[in-house]
Amino acid sequence: MFKILFVCLGNICRSPMGEFILKDMIRRAGRNEDFFIASAGTSSEEQGNGVYPPAKRELAKHGIDCTGKRAVRFCASDYEKYDYILCMEQRNAEGVLRIAGGDPKGKVFRLLDFSARPRDIADPWYTGDFAAAYKDIEEGCLGFLNYLSESEK
Repeated sequence: MFKILFVCLGNICRSPMGEFILKDMIRRAGRNEDFFIASAGTSSEEQGNGVYPPAKRELAKHGIDCTGKRAVRFCASDYEKYDYILCMEQRNAEGVLRIAGGDPKGKVFRLLDFSARPRDIADPWYTGDFAAAYKDIEEGCLGFLNYLSESEK
């Protein structure tokens, strides 16, 4: 089983979008039993809050439901729980490394490191462009699944 954790700053926009986009892809592929997928933030300021309404609406446009998701903070013990920690931007990866005390097992990546164009995913909290965030996250998830499928061969 692959254990995947998506990480952004507050866990109300990008990382829950990643969590639910990948869950939807896995469900459609009939591989739910092969994955455990969750998300967290490096900050505690949104802890307990639901998915930000514009992010929730963007997911719903694509038939994806994120009802019940509440923001949680990444903690050092999460490092051992997950096989892959997929960050939305370099700043999030730096936060994970600070909290976890490093990355000795090479688990921490930016999500779009798995795409043909590695880059950060802009925070739609600031840009207001949730459609662009969705497209970038979807691109990263597809690249990540391709990476896993190649590594399974």
